[in-house]
Amino acid sequence: MDSNVAAMATAQDLLKAQTPTDLDSIKGWFFSSDRRMFAWLLQHQTDQGERGELVELGCYLGKSAVLIGDFVGADETFTVLDLFESAAPDAENTREMSLSYSTLAEDAFKDNYRKFHADLPEVVKGPSSEIVDHVKPGSCRFIHVDASHLYEHVAIDVDSARSLLSENGVVAFDDYRSEHCPGVAAAVWEAVFAKGLKPICVTESKLYGTWGDPEPLREAIQAWLTKDPLGFVETHYIADQPVLRTKIQLPRPPAAKSTPKPAVVAAVSPTHPPRTGVRKMAKDWLPDSVHRAISDQLQKRR
Repeated sequence: MDSNVAAMATAQDLLKAQTPTDLDSIKGWFFSSDRRMFAWLLQHQTDQGERGELVELGCYLGKSAVLIGDFVGADETFTVLDLFESAAPDAENTREMSLSYSTLAEDAFKDNYRKFHADLPEVVKGPSSEIVDHVKPGSCRFIHVDASHLYEHVAIDVDSARSLLSENGVVAFDDYRSEHCPGVAAAVWEAVFAKGLKPICVTESKLYGTWGDPEPLREAIQAWLTKDPLGFVETHYIADQPVLRTKIQLPRPPAAKSTPKPAVVAAVSPTHPPRTGVRKMAKDWLPDSVHRAISDQLQKRR
């Protein structure tokens, strides 16, 4: 088995039923690098014997929640929180919801999730600040933050994640660098420089960090992506802290072999030389029966 096939098999095992076609049936934003990073991180935690709750703040219609749901252990709880149809806590958040998430609905999320999983996660309807009322402090191994894009709200989400994560738990912040939500960038980098968050890696869309020791995960990710032909990794330094820049493609299943169709041979109609001389005169001046007789005689002589 060559390296490309091996990488594809490993990635597909991690992604389980969520092939690109399956997961893309759900509307939303969850790109290849983060699909594979989520799957790898969650499986790596399980392989290392880490147990804990899983949380998603802001689920939209369930695209990332469906993948997280693949990795919930029998003794673990997955809690999803979103405003859904409930009122936003302030005018700016109301405006944000109407512009970007007008189709958000709890029933739609549940319908999408049930297409992939028999049991729903714990679903909480309300602002992201309320997550601390539903999940125990220090109990989480993984938190995905993708709720409001407003600085004041994301700053609270940072504090909530810090409170809820276990010692080596991981948080993923969406839109840490998107031009349409500078408030997220402000709150996330404030967490790095002022609140003790240690970056592990970044993708095109998300920053992954921990308040524990990031080095074991950095080393494991570096080893994984260095060998993965569909991955890219390089190390940057921010205020003397290393952070990995990563990019990971989704594997494409091999193209189905098609059976070649038999060649179609077009029927060739016999051609006749142009009518000249006797043939032309016979055609133009003689009855059809006589013309045919003369034509037959001429054909036999060839």
